[in-house]
Amino acid sequence: MSAPIWNEPPTVPLLQWFARGSLKQNLDKAIRLWVWMRLLYGDRTHRLPLPDPFTYVDFRDVFFSHSHTRGEKIPHLHDLDCPCAKPTIAWLFGAGNVTLPQWQEALSDQSCQQVIQLKSQEFQQALQQHDASPKQFQQILQERLFGRTRRTLAEDLQTLVDIHCLKREEQSFRRVSELPPCPQAFSANSGESYLSVQNLEFFTQPDLAAIAENFFQPINDYRRFFVHVEYVIPTQHLDRVDEWQAQLRDLWHKTPIPPLLMQYQPAGQSQVCSLVVYPVCIYYYRRGPYLCAYGQVPNATSDQKQMNWRNYRLDRIQSFTPLRWTAPQVPIALRQQYQSRTLPTPDTIEEWMEEAWGFDYYEPAQSLLLRFDREWDDRYIQGTLRHPTFKAVSYQEAKRLIQQTLKGQDKETMLKRLQACSPKDAYYQAFYRRNDPNVRQRLRAWRPRVEILLPWDLRERMATEVRREWEFYNG
Repeated sequence: MSAPIWNEPPTVPLLQWFARGSLKQNLDKAIRLWVWMRLLYGDRTHRLPLPDPFTYVDFRDVFFSHSHTRGEKIPHLHDLDCPCAKPTIAWLFGAGNVTLPQWQEALSDQSCQQVIQLKSQEFQQALQQHDASPKQFQQILQERLFGRTRRTLAEDLQTLVDIHCLKREEQSFRRVSELPPCPQAFSANSGESYLSVQNLEFFTQPDLAAIAENFFQPINDYRRFFVHVEYVIPTQHLDRVDEWQAQLRDLWHKTPIPPLLMQYQPAGQSQVCSLVVYPVCIYYYRRGPYLCAYGQVPNATSDQKQMNWRNYRLDRIQSFTPLRWTAPQVPIALRQQYQSRTLPTPDTIEEWMEEAWGFDYYEPAQSLLLRFDREWDDRYIQGTLRHPTFKAVSYQEAKRLIQQTLKGQDKETMLKRLQACSPKDAYYQAFYRRNDPNVRQRLRAWRPRVEILLPWDLRERMATEVRREWEFYNG
C-alpha cells in the first residue's frame, strides 16, 4: 500500500501540534518534524527514496552527503551542499530542496528578500501568541536545522511514531498508510474550534495533552475521553470567575500589560485587603483556577510589603482596576522592574514548580523524607510520578540524610526510630515547598501508611494532627 501525500505548509498551528507541549521550548524540533514529514510523505520533489521499512542509517545515507559524520558528534560544517549545512530559514521559507549556496544567491535578490521578510514578520507575530520571542525566532532561523547529533534525529523519528506518523518495527520505521488529522485538516465548518482542539499546551502533563489530541472528536457518535477535576468554586461565584478571566484575557493583549489594584479576601478571613500586583497567568491547581501574580502580598504590614509572588483564587477576588505604570499606587520596586524590563513571566513559575513539590512555588524548598510499608509501596507508590524530585532511596541513604539534617536530641530520636523500622520498607526523598497545603493534603491522604521522617517540624505537626484525630474516635 502506497504512503499518502503530505504537503501541509508550516503554519504556527501545525508547528504547535508537532511541538507536543511548549512551542517556545520546542520550536526548532517542531520545524524539523515538519521537514521530516515532507521527506517521508511529500511529493516526488521532496520525498526521499527510502526503503520500507527503513532505518536511521538508510535515511542518513540517502539524505546527507557522503562526507557527513557516521559517529555520534554534532556534524561540523563539512560540505555546503550537505543538508546539515542548510539554515532553518532556508527550510522554512525556501522550496525545501535548494542547497545553501543557492539559497544565499536567492537572498541577494531584493524582491526575494522582501518576500522572506514579510513571511518572517507574519510568522513572528503568530509565534508571539505562544511566548516565542522575536529574538529567539531570529536565532533559530540562522541555526543549522539538521546539524544535530544522530541521537537527536533518532528521537525525531520516535516522536513521529508517538504521534502515529510512523510505525516502529524493532530497529526500523515504516510509513503509515493513513496519517492522523493535523490542524490543516479541520475545516472552518467542522464545529470544532482550533483553540479547543489543537492548542493543548496548557496541559502541564504532555501525555494528557496527547490523549486529548487523539480523542477530541467523537468516535461513532460517542465521546470516548472525559476529564473530571475537583472544582470547589461555588456555583454562585462562577459568573465572577468568568468575568475575571475575560478581563484578564483582555489585559494580557495590551502592551504594556498594566498592574492591578486588587481587592482580595484571603481564605478564612472576613476582611478584604487592597493590593497592587502584576498579573502573570492563570493556573488551575487541584481545586480551582488561581491568578499567579507578583507584587504586594496579603497580611503584610506597610513596611513589609516587599515584592513577592502569590496565588489568588479567582472566586476570592472582589474586584480589580488596571493602573498606569506611573500611578502613585504602584510600588517603586515594581515600577523599577517594569522600567528595566525584568517583570516575571509564566516560565519562572514552571521552573520553580519543577524544582520542588507544591503549588506555593514562592516558598523555600525543603528536603522531605518519607517511609512507606512495603505493601503500600508495591501497590500505590512505586512506578508512579508524584514530582520530578520524588525518588526512592535506600535505607542507608535515609539514615545518612537524617544524620546530615538533624542535630542533638532530634537526631538521636530519629536514628533510634529508623533503627526500629524494617530495611525492607520503602523510603522516598523529595523537595517540597515549606508549608504548602497541597503537599500536606497529599500526606494526610496517605495516612496511616506513610511516616514523615524529615523535616522534623512537619513530622511534629502531623503527629499533633494524629493525636487530635485520635481524640475524635477515643471518646
